[in-house]
Amino acid sequence: MDSIWNKTKAVIKTRMPGHSYRMWIEPIEFNNENNGVVVLSCPNQFSKKRVLEYYSDLILSEIQKISGKPCQIALEVSEKHLTCHSQPEISHQKPLFPQAEAQPSSGRFLRRDYTFDQFVVGGNNDFAYSASLALASRKKTQQHSLFLLSKTGMGKSHLTQAVGNHILTENPMEKVYYITAEDFSNEMVSAYQHDTIDQFKKKYRTGCNVLLLDDVHYLSGKERTQVELAMTLDTLYDSGKKIIFSSSYLPGDIPKLNDKLRSRLSSGLISAIDPPNFRTRVRILQKKATANGIHIPEDITQYLAGELTEDVRQLESGLIGITAKSSLLGAPIDMALAESVIKNIVRQRKLITIDGIKKLVCQEFNISHHDIVSASRKQALVRPRQIAMYLSRRYTDSPLQAIGKCFNRYHATALHSISAVEKGIRDNRSLQKQIEYLCAKLEEGVC
Repeated sequence: MDSIWNKTKAVIKTRMPGHSYRMWIEPIEFNNENNGVVVLSCPNQFSKKRVLEYYSDLILSEIQKISGKPCQIALEVSEKHLTCHSQPEISHQKPLFPQAEAQPSSGRFLRRDYTFDQFVVGGNNDFAYSASLALASRKKTQQHSLFLLSKTGMGKSHLTQAVGNHILTENPMEKVYYITAEDFSNEMVSAYQHDTIDQFKKKYRTGCNVLLLDDVHYLSGKERTQVELAMTLDTLYDSGKKIIFSSSYLPGDIPKLNDKLRSRLSSGLISAIDPPNFRTRVRILQKKATANGIHIPEDITQYLAGELTEDVRQLESGLIGITAKSSLLGAPIDMALAESVIKNIVRQRKLITIDGIKKLVCQEFNISHHDIVSASRKQALVRPRQIAMYLSRRYTDSPLQAIGKCFNRYHATALHSISAVEKGIRDNRSLQKQIEYLCAKLEEGVC
C-alpha cells in the first residue's frame, strides 16, 4: 500500500499548483491499512484539518483509482505530535476552523486569514513565497533572514504574517514576535523612560525565536533605535534565529540609516514582490470572492482584472465596490454596474499628477502653491505638505527623490512625511476621514 500512496502523490502533484502540493500533500506519509481504511499521517493538527477540508476527496478518488478497490481514508497527526487520547479523523468529517486570530508571544495579532494557503502565488511573487515558506518550514537551509520588498498593497505583510501563523500552528509555544519597526522604537523609548531597558533587551535578544519586523523604513533617522536593533539582530543571527523584514524600500534606499543596520538588513535574502499579472489578478479576485461568499460572473472578473492593475488592494476595493453597489441598489452584478464603479476610478488615477495633488491640497487647506513648497515649518503648512507628499507617493509612480524635489525637500524628508501620514491614518480617525475625502476627490477628477 505504501507504493500505492507514492503513486497517488505523483498523480496529485500533476493536478494542483506546485506550492499547494509542497505545503499540504508532500509531507503526508502512509501509516497503515486496516479493514479498508487507509490511514495517513500529517505533520500537525492544522495540516490535518486543511487536508480534510480541501483535499480529502481528491486523495480518496486517486487512491481508489490506483488501487482498483473502494476504501476510506483517515488522517492522523504523526505519533510524535499525538497525545495518548488522539484518534484519527475520518475523511467525511468536516472540522471547524478556529475563529480567533493568532496571538504571537509579543507585538501585534496575526491575521488569521494571512496564511500561505490563502496567498495567491504568481510569477510576480513566487520566489518571495517559496523563500518565506522555506524559512517557516524550518527546512535545512543557510537562510536565516529574509527581506521582503514591495510597494504598499502587494502582499508583503501577508507573507510576513503567514510565516508566523505557520510556525505557531506547528509549535504554539514558539516565541514568535510580530511587530512594526515603529512599535519597536516606541517600546524601546518607553523602556528607557521607565528604566526597564534591561528587560527590553532580554526580551528581544534571548526570549525571541522568530522576529517578524514590518515596515523597517520607519527607522529612518531614529539613530538610537537603529543602534539597539542592530545589536539585537547580531544576537539573533549568532543564535541562528529566523528574521523577516518587510519594507517599501531597499535597505540602501532608506535615508538616515546607519551603516551597521543597513548591513544587517542587506545580509540576508532580498526578494521583491511585483504587481500581479493578468492571470494572477484573476485568481486573486476569484479567491477573494469565494472566501467572502460572493458570486462574480466570469466576464466581470476578467473585466476587473484587466482594469485594476496597480496592486492587490485595488483589486479588493473594486470587488467591494461592485458588491456594495449591487447590494444597495438590489441590482445584479453585470457589466454596466461594474463599469460604473471601476471606469472613472481607473481613468482618473491615470491622470493624477503631483501638480494636480498640490492644487487640490492647496484648495482644501486654503493655502497657496508658494506656501506648500516654502521652507516654513508652521504646523498649518507642515500637515498639508505632508499629506500632499503622501498622496503623491500613493497615486503616482514618482520616486522619493522626485517627490521631495517637487516640494523643495530632500527624499529623506519626503519619506518622513509619508510615514507620518501613514501613522496618523492608523491612529487618528479624523485624519483618516480627511485622507479618504481627498482620495475620493482625486479619483473623481476634482483637481
